[in-house]
Amino acid sequence: MADAKDNIVLIGMPGAGKSTLGVVLAKVMNYDFVDADLVIQQQCDKTLQRLIDACGPEGFIAVENQVLKSMDCHGTIIATGGSAVYSDEGMAHLASLGTVVYLRLGYDALCERLSDFSERGVVMRNGMGMSLRGLFDERKPLYEQYAEVTVDVGGLTITEAALKVASAIEGAGANA
Repeated sequence: MADAKDNIVLIGMPGAGKSTLGVVLAKVMNYDFVDADLVIQQQCDKTLQRLIDACGPEGFIAVENQVLKSMDCHGTIIATGGSAVYSDEGMAHLASLGTVVYLRLGYDALCERLSDFSERGVVMRNGMGMSLRGLFDERKPLYEQYAEVTVDVGGLTITEAALKVASAIEGAGANA
């Protein structure tokens, strides 16, 4: 029987590379890949931004929490949405399924990657007037709280970052 904690869960800010790096990491580690944001879109038949517009930030977080709590996979890289850390139950479930890896990216590097995040489907609990700096400052402690492994991905190519994550996970003794 497969180990119950045989997945890798990627968390981090929008633009940190969770989805893109996740695909490469899945290839490097011979894992499956699932993007939680795409699962939400498929289940709700709406883009993330339309879902946020329709439900509001708290409604979206509730939907995301339900999707995260229902995930059941093995040997999978799970790329979460940046707002997954607002969902305590969902994050607890994901942590029971695998090793939670925080893809840390500094604020300046994040600014370079995200020129306009207003249509990206980014959940801002304080409304659309929230700045990227405010979002970064709000979420950073949550990422740090849930992370079992933290990997700095700034200044790295996607492949370099994926290899660094794989090495960090092996070094932590997870999924060996």
